[in-house]
Amino acid sequence: MATVLDRFDEPGKELLPAANDGDDGYRPSNDEPFMNPRQAEYFRNKLLAWKDAIYREAADTLNQLQSDSLREADLTDRASSETDWSIELRTRDRQRKLISKIDAALRRIEEGEYGYCEVTGEPISLARLEARPIATMTVEAQERHERNEKVSREE
Repeated sequence: MATVLDRFDEPGKELLPAANDGDDGYRPSNDEPFMNPRQAEYFRNKLLAWKDAIYREAADTLNQLQSDSLREADLTDRASSETDWSIELRTRDRQRKLISKIDAALRRIEEGEYGYCEVTGEPISLARLEARPIATMTVEAQERHERNEKVSREE
């Protein structure tokens, strides 16, 4: 099974240079056509920068795991270190799942579907996309989805 850390398993394999986040001062605005090429490129760069940051954090974690050992003599210190690493590895696993969502958003940009609700087809607000660039539903559709999910769990 491939993991985020597979990218760093080969000796001498280096990270890509930091993705250009496109921060030339441009911010998408409601005064321009929705998801025009400039907006799409802005969100594409934002997603690529986010993905690159996750890869860099994963590399740092891998390097730390390889250089540190859990050989503390004191059992309490060892338990504390193991707990810290467990939390760190759970965080990396969540980020691994996040990468697949980022990749899906990048595919939607390429296909011209990015920024539109997968349920209603309506544009997702720029503020929502700015806060959560992997969003696939409008706030209203997401709330309905979560309510329906809660009801089905209670049954």
